[in-house]
Amino acid sequence: MRDPYAALGVAKAAPPEEVKRAFRKLAKAYHPDHNKDPKAKEKFSEINTAYEILGDEKKRAQFDRGEIDGDGKPRGFEHAGGNPFRGRPGAGPGAGFSGGFTNGSAGFDTSDIFSELFGGAQRGRRPVRGEDLTTVATVPLKAVIGGTNVQLNLSNGKNLEVRIPAGIEEGKQIRLKGQGAPGPMGGEAGDLLITVKYAAHPYFKLDGHDVRVDLPVTLYEAVLGGTVSVPTLSGSAEITLPPHTSAGKTLRLRGKGLPHSKDKLGDLMVTIRLALPEKVTPEFEEQMRQWKANTPYQPRKDYE
Repeated sequence: MRDPYAALGVAKAAPPEEVKRAFRKLAKAYHPDHNKDPKAKEKFSEINTAYEILGDEKKRAQFDRGEIDGDGKPRGFEHAGGNPFRGRPGAGPGAGFSGGFTNGSAGFDTSDIFSELFGGAQRGRRPVRGEDLTTVATVPLKAVIGGTNVQLNLSNGKNLEVRIPAGIEEGKQIRLKGQGAPGPMGGEAGDLLITVKYAAHPYFKLDGHDVRVDLPVTLYEAVLGGTVSVPTLSGSAEITLPPHTSAGKTLRLRGKGLPHSKDKLGDLMVTIRLALPEKVTPEFEEQMRQWKANTPYQPRKDYE
């Protein structure tokens, strides 16, 4: 055991108040329930033993006279002038010394300090509540409509299947009581906080509670109009394409977006994209040349 004065970082002449302040600061910094460094437990034991000596007036005096060492044990050596205990009735190594220096020995008790620092959780007092754990649940966008179950692998090695309720907004948290870290000394377990994140979708994009999707249509559908199928979060639906619909036009399909209240849904915003056939025939190209010659038009006139 090192010098208790050095362990607490105080001078030999430090008054009791300064010794107590130094101990409080170090105890809070190195207590194993708050410091996860593997060496914290050893450091905490060292400063606790140091304070059991320096925080007790009698034991501090014994240490200063060389009667006990930094572990609180009798030194048991002979001075040049003889045994320092010799000549006192019933004296001997350890006379007047309560060995072991456990809390409460010789009227000295540090539990009041631990109670102040850690809410009375030490040495048989009120157990400490475990820490809350956090994780992220990534939810498929289509599953937001009806809710879904997700499998979570937690940092503590636990696996949980969790129900994600329908309509939950991205960024919201779900709290599961008692699924966090266990509490030290039999305390109640902390909670698990699950942050909901929407998984990216290949063609649906979010715009608040509205959902946007690009819909490819053929040239003849754009010219002639008609009913076309469009994907939604809850399955396929039909939308009416007006004749002469230009590419880039956006149509609204109401109630096909994300929930944003108990009984209200956002909309699906469908943007028309013109798609040519994968294989263009010479006849089709000739029709386009005739169309260009006979019916020219300027779709980019507003950019000139």
